[in-house]
Amino acid sequence: MCRLFGFRSVIRSQVHRSLLSAENALLHQSTQHPDGWGVGYYHGGVPHVIKSAATAFSDRVFHRISGVVSSETVVAHLRKATQGTLNTLNAHPFQHGRWVFAHNGNVAEMDELRPRFLQEIHPSLQRFLLGETDSELLFLLLLDRLSQRVSLYEGTYPLAEAAKAVRETLDLVTSWTGGISQDPARGADGTYLTFLLTNGQLLLGHQGGMPLYWSTHKHLCPERDNCPSYGLTCERPAPPLHPVAHLIFSSEPLQGENVWTPMEQGELLGVDERMRLHPFGTPTLAASAI
Repeated sequence: MCRLFGFRSVIRSQVHRSLLSAENALLHQSTQHPDGWGVGYYHGGVPHVIKSAATAFSDRVFHRISGVVSSETVVAHLRKATQGTLNTLNAHPFQHGRWVFAHNGNVAEMDELRPRFLQEIHPSLQRFLLGETDSELLFLLLLDRLSQRVSLYEGTYPLAEAAKAVRETLDLVTSWTGGISQDPARGADGTYLTFLLTNGQLLLGHQGGMPLYWSTHKHLCPERDNCPSYGLTCERPAPPLHPVAHLIFSSEPLQGENVWTPMEQGELLGVDERMRLHPFGTPTLAASAI
């Protein structure tokens, strides 16, 4: 399947190590996930998404973007296609307004389920459907649920309401598919709903059958002596609802000083606009297996 990477930080951070220079950086993983790439980042609160259908390893644009991007919020994706042709429209992340979404997974029997998705998505959002993937339809369905709570275009969106919208979307999709598959080897025959969602202020990660790890602290921060945002939680776990300096998600632990925790199937975790850590637990339905 695909690979995800994303972070939210209190300071602008570069991503070149995570995307380029670490031994297991996304660049090196792209040889096994060759069907496109994308990087979404925020500048001045405005999202910028750059995507390509090329393999990241051989794409000069990926090298250049990964070397220069510096932001408080970044979402990156490597695609290994299960549905949709190989083109830029089908590459992740997807963007609508302030919202950016990247999916590692698959919705089984999507050809049969497509009418159900479209029936549940308001026409005002349907018209933004550009590609052929299940992932883009999942994003639009989630946007529809978000829009029923708070305007999508508000500057600040309550994290608790976003989490409810995610749960409602997951409950609806899993009611159609019969649950989330536990065996990743099923590929296009299984349903997997691992994804990242952000509007530049909040960041949510959901483990939906494909691995996802998170980190908020390091063994030893190499910048502890000169970083203005250094605090105790930079080198130790933070309790729930406590501010953190950063939250990072990755499909696999990246080499370096970060301490990584694997997420359980169905687990939802995020930070709000004040960088407070919110674990939303593992509901029975989202964790059901087929």
